[in-house]
Amino acid sequence: MKRREFITLLGGAAAAWPLVARAQQPVLPVIGFLGPALGTREHRLAEFRRGLGEEGFVEGRNVAIDYRSVDGGIEGVQEVAANLVRRQITVIFASGPPAARAAKRATQTIPIVFLTGGDPIQMGLVSSFNRPGGNATRLYVQVTELAAKRLALLRELLPAAKRIAVLVNPSDPATAEPPTRDLGMAGRALGLEIEIFKASTNAEIGAAFAALSRWRPDALLVGSDPLFITERAQLVALTARNALPASHFQRSYVEAGGLMSYGPDYARSYHQAGGYVGAILKGARPADLPVQQPTKLELVINLKTAKTLDLAIPDRLLALADEVIE
Repeated sequence: MKRREFITLLGGAAAAWPLVARAQQPVLPVIGFLGPALGTREHRLAEFRRGLGEEGFVEGRNVAIDYRSVDGGIEGVQEVAANLVRRQITVIFASGPPAARAAKRATQTIPIVFLTGGDPIQMGLVSSFNRPGGNATRLYVQVTELAAKRLALLRELLPAAKRIAVLVNPSDPATAEPPTRDLGMAGRALGLEIEIFKASTNAEIGAAFAALSRWRPDALLVGSDPLFITERAQLVALTARNALPASHFQRSYVEAGGLMSYGPDYARSYHQAGGYVGAILKGARPADLPVQQPTKLELVINLKTAKTLDLAIPDRLLALADEVIE
């Protein structure tokens, strides 16, 4: 072979090497992250990544995450879930009842790790807590069952209260029916009059507040629905405008200016969910991973809001609080 021909052949081979190298790079497994828009939830995402890391997975190094928002309504959530399935991702993390149901409807084969406040058996996500069966498992955070406890804490804060308004989203029975049922019984036991107000959209939240302000409640208990999380700034502003003490189911409301919250430590739940996703990426089957419930519940109180409402927080509640925001 002539020297010129050899150099030309060598140069052509060298130019092809990067293409061959790229073709041989391993394809990363992809997690479909299906939940409310991140926004102020960055700390939860950090906990999810930390849980993944403890199982040996680091985003961008040996796993990719495809983030999809589910704030577009029920039909939008289903389409987003279907898009993830068409992409043939490795595992889906679904946060909230609408996301969990949408993921389950979209696939019976891709593993699903859910974080939901609705009963996963009643929602059709699993067949049992100990042996879920199928392709879904993880965390049931029991926020709907905590409504009666939240009512009792609200009564302790306001011992003279007689009328309590409750806001629920009727479009999602998984989050609306349990507190509606339980609060009726709990209210009667405490000698309280309970009135249910309903809202399924941003506009309906405003209409519900107009109606409940005419009813003149002593306090408000906000239901555990993803819509209310998304619209928490509006809810906090409306409760402030109506000088209405309110109880919420997670700390993000209190951080936004709400008075009080009682519910699971969601950051810890995201951390646990990340660990479950990592276990599945390593080969565990969702059918064999038991549904877990959070072991830690937290009471958070905003003293600045209490002062604005001219409320004195009882010493016992302050002693019980996991965090007091001043």
